[in-house]
This record gives sequence, structure tokens and C-alpha cells, in this order.
Amino acid sequence: MDYYELLEVPRGADEATLKAAYRRAAMKWHPDRNPGDREAEARFKAVNEAWEVLKDPQKRAAYDRFGHAAFRNGGEGPFGGAGPFGSAGFGGIDDIFETVFGDFFGRGRSARQPRRGNDVRYDLEVSFEEAFHGTEAEIAFETAVTCDACGGSGGKPGARVVACQTCGGRGQVRMQNGLFVVERTCPACHGEGAQLSDPCATCGGEGRVVRRKTLKVKVPPGVDEGTRIRLAQEGEAGPRGSPPGDLYIFVHMKPHPVWKRDGTTLFAQVPLSFVTAALGGTLTIPGLDGQPVELRIPAGTQTGRQFRVRGRGFPSLNGSGPGDLVLQVELETPTRLTPRQRELLEEFRCIEEGEANCPKAKGFWERVKDAFDGLAD
Repeated sequence: MDYYELLEVPRGADEATLKAAYRRAAMKWHPDRNPGDREAEARFKAVNEAWEVLKDPQKRAAYDRFGHAAFRNGGEGPFGGAGPFGSAGFGGIDDIFETVFGDFFGRGRSARQPRRGNDVRYDLEVSFEEAFHGTEAEIAFETAVTCDACGGSGGKPGARVVACQTCGGRGQVRMQNGLFVVERTCPACHGEGAQLSDPCATCGGEGRVVRRKTLKVKVPPGVDEGTRIRLAQEGEAGPRGSPPGDLYIFVHMKPHPVWKRDGTTLFAQVPLSFVTAALGGTLTIPGLDGQPVELRIPAGTQTGRQFRVRGRGFPSLNGSGPGDLVLQVELETPTRLTPRQRELLEEFRCIEEGEANCPKAKGFWERVKDAFDGLAD
């Protein structure tokens, strides 16, 4: 039967019209929709044959000129060797969708793209000081790198790209178990549908080998726990010259015995003698940036009071300037007194005016008294 009559289209029909007609005819005559109907099965095969010829410009031109005789060669069909339903034929409704709708969803055979190399993660631990000042770290990790023997091509000199013998160039292999058909990526060509005729002996045709890779990484000032540094194209090499992946470095910061941070704010707790807290004075501590920090302690400072020093905190990664330094004083009571110190403190206790000098204590005892008076009532 004439291919154009099978698809019910005129001879001058364009590609879009042919595709739409093929879709209608394939759906109409598919065996799944016509179980047990041998005539429908034969018509479905003929529709597939017509589509395989007319969708190819060269085959269509030959058919328009010579008809069916253009593809007769010792009984072979238009696809060579196995009649019209050899390796290029359809095995089910999934193949129809791949051909008809593949260009819409990027699933068609022509849509296969070279596999990009995988991204690589590396966890880098830095000290608190290195996170503050920045540093240059040398890292080493195992990954796929370009094969030196073949230069990443995957083949020996003169090697050609040929269709994969395992999947016949489809990129997928099909396994049938009863009524169920399962497709999976071809293990030989990894879904690419092609292989090299003479693969490299060093990399086995992959164009890459696993080696230990060493890099120097600049860690900018101000990194924090979980900061991610991306190094483009420093990840796993792609197969046979495909683009490499990226390297992602995740920063982990060691704790510090003195300093803590919250973003760009730097914290520290500073012990303060009760004499300095009572009389006032000056407190000098070394800053994380190497410069001294001088605090003026006013008389009567209470434990837990915080002093903020602007611009002496952690650097900012976004360039907005450093944060602040927050110092919290904690009063320290002496545990070993000399006899003279004890004598002076006893004298101070005798002349202390508790309510005037200790307003918090006065308020506390007043609240206690009111509470007990309420219980008595």
C-alpha cells in the first residue's frame, strides 16, 4: 500500500503534517488498543514502515521517485538486513512517544548530549585565626582527571565513533519479562549510543582516569562554618572530552578557647576583679587582629555588662566592612586573701552602707519581706 495513503496525507505534505498523521495512525492501529486483531497489527507495522521512510528526506526522495522498489534488495526492507521492522522499528507505545514527542521533552535520540563530569565536594577545616585573616590552603583528593595517553579523546589515533553494539545506537537496552518491558541505560555506552572503534588502553575509552589531584585554594577573610567556595571546572573530568564538573569546598571552622562569633560579631568573656569593677579603671586585652583593645571600666560596673567596640569584629565576605567586638565582663571574687587583704575587707564591711551602695540587694530584700508579709496575712 502506498505510504502516503497509509498515513492519509498528500505527497507534498510537510514534516509537521507527516508527524501528526503518523501519530494518529499509530495510536489508532496499535496492538495494545486492538488486542487479538491481526489486521490492526499488520496495519500498525505498515504505518511504522511508512513513517521510517517518509521522515528521512533522502529515503523520502528515493521513495517518491522509485516507490517501494527503491528499498528492495534481495528481499531486504528499507532498513537493511531485517526487513522494515529490524533494529530501527518500534517495540511498543513508549517508542512512539519518544519519536513523536521527543523533541518537546528533550528525550529524542538526537537530544543526547555529552555527559558532564560530576561535581566534587571537599570539606576543609580552618582555624579561627585563618577564618579571620584568610589563608591559602593546599588540598588533595581522588577524582577523575583527563587521560594523558589519549588527551581525553578516549581512543587511539585514528579511532572512529561507531554505533554501540550492545544497544544498537539507542542508548538504552530493553528487557522483557512476560508482559512487562523495562528499559535502562545501556551499560556499554552509558546512554550515548556510540562507542570508539579502537579505545585507549589506559582509560578503556573513557578519556579519563582516577588520580590524586592537588590544588591550592584561597580562603578569603571572613569565612564562616558552612561557607561554600566554588571552583569552576575543577571537579571530575567529563568522559571523552566532555566538560568537567565543579569543585565545591565546604569550610569548617575550629572552635577557639577565647573567641566566639555570630556572623561578623566577635564575642569574648573577660574576667574583671571586683576592685576594678567598684572603683573603675582600664582593661587592655590583645585583639584577634593583633592590635590591643583598651576598655575603660566605669566605677560600679556589674558582672555581665557588655562593652561594644565598633569595627573590631570579623571581616565581611560581601565587602561591607568588619563587624563589632563585644566584650562581656565577669566579676571574679578572690579565693585566697592575705591577712592584710582580709583586714581591709573586714574594715570595709563595717563601714559599708548597704542600701545606698547595693540598690539591687535592697530591692531584693524588700520583695522577700513583702512576700512573707503576704503569707502571714
